[in-house]
Amino acid sequence: MAKQEQILVVQRKVFDEVGAFHGLNFDVARYLDRLFAPGVPQFMVRPQAEQDPTHKQLIPYVIMTCAGRYLTYVRGKRAGETRLVGNRSLGIGGHINPADEAMPLFRSDFREAYRTAVEREVSEEVNVETSHADHVVALLNDDSNEVGRVHLGIVHCWVLDAPRVTRREQMITQMEFMTADALRAVRDQMETWSQLCLDSLDQIQAKL
Repeated sequence: MAKQEQILVVQRKVFDEVGAFHGLNFDVARYLDRLFAPGVPQFMVRPQAEQDPTHKQLIPYVIMTCAGRYLTYVRGKRAGETRLVGNRSLGIGGHINPADEAMPLFRSDFREAYRTAVEREVSEEVNVETSHADHVVALLNDDSNEVGRVHLGIVHCWVLDAPRVTRREQMITQMEFMTADALRAVRDQMETWSQLCLDSLDQIQAKL
């Protein structure tokens, strides 16, 4: 039997204790201090986590920008999250697995292990052939649909020195850099998380 994927989660009640919200919340330190506290994160098999709203899967969600334009793409049929196939996205990201743990994870700096996970996840999906600055700008939550109810996004904004990004994953299609106005014109084609980020681009920019 194939080994089931393990992914990082936190109990929903921990998120609720800090303060549940809808959309983006820019009080990053308050949430990450609690979510990344020793003993709070844990691994769960993915099929269980996808159906368990008492836990939130921690998902880095990386927005890339350069010279006033934002990287965007359409999720193709090979997308890992089948419920998002065909939707336009602003974010590169995915689950955190035990391979990112950099043992002993929970007896060391969890944030450093998380940073490793972000770099790995991005490098699996795209080639970033330029230097960049990484800013953690917000937390993202949307309980209005079945995907959002079991995920919690940590929104990063990578400011690239040049728009040099190429795809690695076949599930990434129609990848290009677009202006905020052009993105707003196709907002109805976007996945919910990307719509929420698009609606808050001014606040995201203010955090850079």
